Amino acid sequence: MAEYKKYVPFVSAETNMKEFTIRALIIGLFFAVILGAANAYLGLKAGMTIAATYPAAVLGMAILRIVKGSILEENFARTVGSIGESVAAGAIFTLPAFFVSGIWSPFFTPGHYITSSLILIAGGVLGIMFVALLRRVMVEDAELPFPESLAASEIHKAGQGGSGGSKFLFWAMGLGGLIKLLAELRLFQYLWEKFIVFGKQTITGTVFQGQGGMLLSSPGVSPAYMGVGYIIGPKLGALNFSGGILAWGLLAPMIMYFLIPDVSSHLEFFKNWAGFLMSKDTTLTAQAALDKVESPTYQIGQIWRFIIRPIAIGGMLVSAAFTLYRMRKSLTAGVARSITDVKKAASGIEQHAPRTEKDISFGWIMFGIAAVAILTFCITYFIFETNVLIAAVASTVMIILAFFFAAVSGYLVGIMGSSNNPISGLTLTALVVTALILVGLGVQGNAGVATVLGVAAIVCVSAAVAGEMLQDLKAGHILGGTPWRMQVGDILGVILAGAVMFVVLAYLNEGDIANGKNLASQGMGYQGGFGSKNLSAPQASLMAILSRGIVQGQMTWPLIIAGMLMGVAFILMQVKSPMLVSVGMYLPLETTFAIFVGGLIRGAVDIFAEKRKFNAAQRVRVENTGVLLASGMIAGEALMGLLIAIFAVMNIFLYDYFVFFKTPTFYISFIVLAIIAYVLIQIPLKNAGKPDEPAPPSSGM
Repeated sequence: MAEYKKYVPFVSAETNMKEFTIRALIIGLFFAVILGAANAYLGLKAGMTIAATYPAAVLGMAILRIVKGSILEENFARTVGSIGESVAAGAIFTLPAFFVSGIWSPFFTPGHYITSSLILIAGGVLGIMFVALLRRVMVEDAELPFPESLAASEIHKAGQGGSGGSKFLFWAMGLGGLIKLLAELRLFQYLWEKFIVFGKQTITGTVFQGQGGMLLSSPGVSPAYMGVGYIIGPKLGALNFSGGILAWGLLAPMIMYFLIPDVSSHLEFFKNWAGFLMSKDTTLTAQAALDKVESPTYQIGQIWRFIIRPIAIGGMLVSAAFTLYRMRKSLTAGVARSITDVKKAASGIEQHAPRTEKDISFGWIMFGIAAVAILTFCITYFIFETNVLIAAVASTVMIILAFFFAAVSGYLVGIMGSSNNPISGLTLTALVVTALILVGLGVQGNAGVATVLGVAAIVCVSAAVAGEMLQDLKAGHILGGTPWRMQVGDILGVILAGAVMFVVLAYLNEGDIANGKNLASQGMGYQGGFGSKNLSAPQASLMAILSRGIVQGQMTWPLIIAGMLMGVAFILMQVKSPMLVSVGMYLPLETTFAIFVGGLIRGAVDIFAEKRKFNAAQRVRVENTGVLLASGMIAGEALMGLLIAIFAVMNIFLYDYFVFFKTPTFYISFIVLAIIAYVLIQIPLKNAGKPDEPAPPSSGM
């Protein structure tokens, strides 16, 4: 190690300080589940997650400070607490695909729970094993800045002086949960929609006669969506919303104008459509089904679901490939680095190495990798019912891809932070490669689709966990944490999060389905579950379509190719993030609209800070407070949403027992939106501090 300039951590290697304690472990495991569940909710609805490092650091500090915990205990609790978000990301990107593709119907069964838990735990453990191989060189590489690791370590250091923002986080969680509950009790409308009819179009010489129109929508009254927009900022929020405008302001009205026939002249067309609905929902009468399909709002929704979404999928495919292409230099460097790191790691660690240089032993690392490979073989052979050759190839491909993407993920996190780590793009690549290889070996049917999704899921979780783990190890390297203790703590966190996450997904899915059935019984039709309006699960839906399309040839290729060409056009126009625009097309308009409003609020905060001539230190304080409030609102709504879903599964619908208004006015919704905006603008600005106060650490978000 002579080539490295020895780094002196905040807590020296010789210092004997409490670190891996029962209380720190329990706190970390608790937040791993809580933050993981919150991110699962958010990811299924909005297609994105938030980095858990910063909230886990603040929450862990707040609790441990009460019992006079050490800074290394805080570091350990943050490490374990933030790993749940990575497991959640892997889960929401892949597991709902089993339901969307029709393989797991119903989604929740004891067998599916066991399979999912094994997949998530296997992927998480594999990511940690690979990180243990890669840590020594990567965390000491001066070329890798690890921005969020630096921010997290500085937060812990600042906490030693008594500063902290946990009160903002907890207060915002309460506000987010309260707003979600009041929306459920119908104090205000979550959404306002109005269909505007343009008129009729008759084309001479044909039997076509169409009626056009446009569906107008308000932003969803959602603290979570607005919190996401606040965190990503006005530019990225605008990009995401531009996709919604393309989908709902251009494509959907245009297609409806020329495609949907007039009711009076094409009654048979609508009767057939109504018959299809009745076959899907036995509670519908013939007249109710006919009234539903004649509704312009329903028609334009179906256009978005079956025509525009496949186009958006094509755009996401090209965008994912382009993202990886733009990172080609980083990817190449990451692969080359990983090969070198393995050679160095294989030599082991000196017997008398300091505490801050000790990882899990090389023998245990190899045992862990082998165990995951064997487990993957057993899952594909015994559960997915493939043959020995397919199972062996799937296991081999999984290990190779997982190692490749774990190295890539860690390297990208070192450059940009985990918030910007393109896990979904890496997973899509792994899925396509796996599918093509297995199709070449003759795999087919549901067994082939399940095997492809299973391998992609393990690779996805492995890459997500590897990136987050390396980020935490870098923070621990700065603070003086013990690597092997952090790695063991994360293994425990992965096991718990992996065992719980399927239950979270199942309750959200079953709750949305139950809510849809209850609304249908009241004459308000809604088809719930993964892939629906409330649980879009864009990445999982994309993976379901890709896996089944490649294995069984069931892709809507013309629409997907059109979307791919659209993605190429975005690239030629030098759109900053084609993926974000495509995801905006895939999501409901009220979701992207609310995210955009959150971005506008963040932009307003920046403008006010500029007008008040805040210095750099004050701007950092404003940013940190705002991010804490936004993160708290996201977590609060997510946890309340999960609780409501649990009640729905038990056939307990709160609005059946108590409601404020049967038909609430949207004026109250404007008041709620104004309250959220006021909180996210006024409180951060009020806590800017004095100009002469020293700058706190930035959140890195």
